[in-house]
Amino acid sequence: MPSSSALVDFSPGLVVSTIAALETIVGAANISVGDSINEDDTHDEALGAVPVRPMAVVRPATTAEVAAVAKLANDARVPITARGSGTGLSGAAIPRHGGLLVSFERMAAILEVDTENHTATVQPGVTLEQLDALIAPMGLVYPVFPGENSASLGGNVNTNAGGMRAVKYGVTRQHVLGLEAVLADGEVMRMGGKYVKSTTGYDLVQLVCGSEGTLALVCEVTIKLHPRLAHSATVLAPFATLEEVTRAVPRVVDSGVAPMILEYIDLLTMSVMTAAAGIDLGVSEEIKAGALAYLVVVIESAHEDRLEADAEALAIHLSELGAMDVFVLPAAAATQIIESREKAFWLAKANGANDIVDTVVPRAQIPEFMSKVAALATESSSWIAGCGHAGDGNVHLAVFQADDEVRARVMKGLFAAAMEVGGAISGEHGLGSEKRSYFLELEDPAKIDLMRRIKIAFDPNGILNPGAML
Repeated sequence: MPSSSALVDFSPGLVVSTIAALETIVGAANISVGDSINEDDTHDEALGAVPVRPMAVVRPATTAEVAAVAKLANDARVPITARGSGTGLSGAAIPRHGGLLVSFERMAAILEVDTENHTATVQPGVTLEQLDALIAPMGLVYPVFPGENSASLGGNVNTNAGGMRAVKYGVTRQHVLGLEAVLADGEVMRMGGKYVKSTTGYDLVQLVCGSEGTLALVCEVTIKLHPRLAHSATVLAPFATLEEVTRAVPRVVDSGVAPMILEYIDLLTMSVMTAAAGIDLGVSEEIKAGALAYLVVVIESAHEDRLEADAEALAIHLSELGAMDVFVLPAAAATQIIESREKAFWLAKANGANDIVDTVVPRAQIPEFMSKVAALATESSSWIAGCGHAGDGNVHLAVFQADDEVRARVMKGLFAAAMEVGGAISGEHGLGSEKRSYFLELEDPAKIDLMRRIKIAFDPNGILNPGAML
């Protein structure tokens, strides 16, 4: 398979001619080179990743311009990396030396909201915040909230983003109905549409979704919308052990309350979250002293009376499952705890975390996986703290271990432990360049070989995000 090493090593003269050709496509004002490149464009939010200054940052405004840029790059064997908002956590949006960063900041229009078919069609630079502001007054919601509202829809598609609401609504893949994408050679292709099911050949939409910009450049996305339910309640349940929390999760899921959010938060993470945001959850000091983990459950309904009945039933059920106490949080505290949970990565980063894990396991196997995590932390003298989307088995861990060699062993051990209980390396952040080596070492070689062949079919010259995933 072509690799980044097979791509052209540009001489100064070739760089000049390439920049000149790009200027004819997007205009000189929409290209940045050298010192004019914004530092933010040299990295994403992956911890420990090394920023890279590309040959140029190109900001196309139309699919036709993206196609022309791709064709130019493919003909010249120049690597291309796509970038939305740069909020990814795996290094997938870090450009390559001598390559182009295609930034979609100028392609940020909401093209259509179809209230009859409950769909929206957007350009890849549209942010979740921008979309939500438009559709909320219409009584609609795009329910994928991966924790950063400045994230772009194009980036969400590339990483198959998830978030706390996945336990009820699923991840990006369940909501992407259609795509307009540019292949490596500049060919424009439409895939899918506004329909919700199809058995017409291979599902190319689902193949591109989660491919981290290695198969195509996404230029337009058609997504599924849902009715926005008017009422919600947030229930907090402290438990004496993390094992009790994780064992309660399947029972909450099968109770019939259909939680929108079902999160576990360990003691250390909860302490940091509440202290940083100044949140008073109303938990007594006695309960705080004995609680090692918390379960946060959010339920919603179109009817307030039904919501109250479900919240009461849920509180009783959690007590029966061993909760030390159960609190239905006031609206302000509920909003604060969810917002703080969404910012858990930034808190870990601010407190010196050396790496993060977003592995996923079958939710019933969370207790078994977490026991392996505790053993790894003890054996390596590391501090591993976290929280997770317990309802779908997506475990988020912050790893505090400054020694690079020891940390690499810990990370490999964590991923291997997840796979041993039937899980996968990444639940929603993706592999990028930062988790690629673990994937290539631990995954079935036959699967990797098939993925390489798919990559070649889409991108024979290997120009699309080389070094990410494969």
